[in-house]
Amino acid sequence: MRMATFNILHGRSMDDGQVNLERLSACIRRLDPDVLALQEVDRDQSRSSLADLTAIAAAAMGATSHRFVAAIAGTPGATWMAATGSEQPGTAAYGIALLSRYPAISWQVLRLPRIPIRFPMYLPGPRRVQIVHEEPRAAMAAQFDTPLGVLTVANTHLSFVPGWNRLQLNHLLRDLSGLPGPRVLMGDLNMSSQIRSRRMPLRPLAAAPTFPLHCPDRQLDHILTDHDDLVVTDVSTPVLPISDHRPLVIDVSLRTGVVGP
Repeated sequence: MRMATFNILHGRSMDDGQVNLERLSACIRRLDPDVLALQEVDRDQSRSSLADLTAIAAAAMGATSHRFVAAIAGTPGATWMAATGSEQPGTAAYGIALLSRYPAISWQVLRLPRIPIRFPMYLPGPRRVQIVHEEPRAAMAAQFDTPLGVLTVANTHLSFVPGWNRLQLNHLLRDLSGLPGPRVLMGDLNMSSQIRSRRMPLRPLAAAPTFPLHCPDRQLDHILTDHDDLVVTDVSTPVLPISDHRPLVIDVSLRTGVVGP
């Protein structure tokens, strides 16, 4: 079974700055995932031709189950507000998506703690101290009936603010611990250090740099599990013509001697 997590930067290319929907489809087809976690996903945004990027990715991979969860209603970098899940159809939105070729048994949306005020932060570049208005963050979890058994798979995109992303991760792991196991957590965690938690004995399924796109020097994108019998048979981080991240792609199977469903 192939699993992948990919921050798609709303499908934008770093080469020409454009969002080409056929190029996005081609990238998803090339990944050929069975379970796919996407971050920075647009829906009804003018910058991406008012398209539903989740639906485009689902068609490209042949997903039978897929959901989009908006973190914000509006446009990043312009006018937006925290999404509630009750937005009217056609409202511009931006968030995360989880897609699977296998049937979903259940879905759950998890809202993560957010810094409620603007705050100064030291950032690289000529204007080193900038006032940051941190976007809301969300996670989603689904139970999928896969050839390796029923798995709870979660997807998230955590804050880039050091310390705050750790708080969000702990909050998420607390919620995931209440869902049926075994579990797999995928996403852009905006952390490059070893991820450990006393709430859940997660282990990384792959270690490979994923950011920036060219000459990556850190791993921000992760696939973690508490499944003792998942074995990784292949890991790749292909260079694709969209995004400033590389996708993290793994092939997994069950440990020898373990029988699936």
